[in-house]
Amino acid sequence: MIEIKQVSKWYGQTQVLDDCSTEVASGEVVVVCGPSGSGKSTLIKTVNGLEPFQKGEIFVDGISVGAKSTNLPKLRARIGMVFQSFELFPHLTVMQNLMLAQEKVLDRSADDARARAITLLDRVGLSAHQDKFPGQLSGGQQQRVAIARALAMDPVAMLFDEPTSALDPEMVTEVLDVMVDLAKEGMTMMVVTHEMGFARKVADRVVFMDMGKIVEDCSNEEFFGNLTARSERAQLFLSKILPH
Repeated sequence: MIEIKQVSKWYGQTQVLDDCSTEVASGEVVVVCGPSGSGKSTLIKTVNGLEPFQKGEIFVDGISVGAKSTNLPKLRARIGMVFQSFELFPHLTVMQNLMLAQEKVLDRSADDARARAITLLDRVGLSAHQDKFPGQLSGGQQQRVAIARALAMDPVAMLFDEPTSALDPEMVTEVLDVMVDLAKEGMTMMVVTHEMGFARKVADRVVFMDMGKIVEDCSNEEFFGNLTARSERAQLFLSKILPH
């Protein structure tokens, strides 16, 4: 579903992605982890063209992200993206947030868009809040609305960029529970996260990055089950994060 081939990116003279290659099969959950500044968020944003890249190729469902002929807005409509800062429209109600792109991008009728929104709000446990504005919700509730809004577009894959990093600890679980359910239903997912408990529970594969490079790309069992076989940098990272 997602192919990343030898992708490199620079900000001016600073290289932030260095010859990165990986792929995500249909229905697979891949967790991308690593220290701050390792290039995780930049990598995931190249997948739907939010970050341009200077070298390499990326394909989503067979469509080249970097090709000049590719209609990026149309492609982005097929890739759900959930950010760490929710990115909901503050002046629209929860229901309006879910309906807007369905109507404007997918040309759904208001009735169809509302029906889809109601189904998804029920799925994330927020049916009772459909007429509230984002500012009236907790952070965890806002992030669940953001996930429902992304799902309303019927995406072929979902990208999550540290979806719990802006949340209070007690709100993290309610968001991760929704993501676990998505994974169980077979949604193709690429998730940048520091939540190693989630990674252990849900990930099919783990990609570990450091200094713009993919250092490890292996199965969940290999990454967590045989620490001595991991790179020195990955071992250091896990030694700091796993005991907690």
